[in-house]
Amino acid sequence: MNRGFVSFVGAGPGDPELITLKGLRRLREAEVVLHDRLIPLPLLDEVSQGATIIDVGKAPGRPCVGQGHINWLLVDWARRRKRIVRLKGGDPAVFGRLGEEIEAVRSAGIAFEVVPGVTAATAAAARLGISLTERGSASMIVFATGTDRTGHLPATLNWDMLARAEGTLVFYMPVGGLDSITASLTSLGRDPREPAILVEHAGVAGERVIAGRLGEIADEARAAGVGPPAVLITGPTVALASVPLSVRRVLAGMGT
Repeated sequence: MNRGFVSFVGAGPGDPELITLKGLRRLREAEVVLHDRLIPLPLLDEVSQGATIIDVGKAPGRPCVGQGHINWLLVDWARRRKRIVRLKGGDPAVFGRLGEEIEAVRSAGIAFEVVPGVTAATAAAARLGISLTERGSASMIVFATGTDRTGHLPATLNWDMLARAEGTLVFYMPVGGLDSITASLTSLGRDPREPAILVEHAGVAGERVIAGRLGEIADEARAAGVGPPAVLITGPTVALASVPLSVRRVLAGMGT
């Protein structure tokens, strides 16, 4: 049967220059692009003039295209066109619901590829001048989600393991559950004085950084009115960030 080809492309965290060369090439070759809400919008200028561009972005608390319909659109367009790009913010494989979309196209017999992108955690760390790993202090990184598919704190997280982990913890989508995240970690033994940073809109205009201690960062974020998207990074290497812990908020961001 005459089938198309789907490229799941990571657009990066927000800076359009952080997309990979392969991702940019796929975008320029695409006949159809289905994109998320948090992609760098200037990337859409790279799409050829005759291509179809479909916004399937989701926003908390707002009407949006359901995941089931996105899956259907991927299959439907791949049956009618040759080159389909599913453009996702950050890296498609990191909390991007990639597995569900892969299963949809695979079940339909459609070939696909995954083009990785720069994820928010590494982008935020790079902007702040810190290493997520450091020999002797952080030999492990844990990526966790602060929000499950129902919008609540995931019940399946092993909080005891996270509290004892001798390394860097990164929480994606933490804003709504920040009080619970920090309280769960500190009540099970993680040092409330550990340096922590919350980065809102990492790598783009409007970026804000809240620097503080793990036991206080939720109060600081609330006082600053932080909203999604954001990432929380906590661990020993965070102390080396270019934002001092005494600074509650950096309203102008880190520049571009």
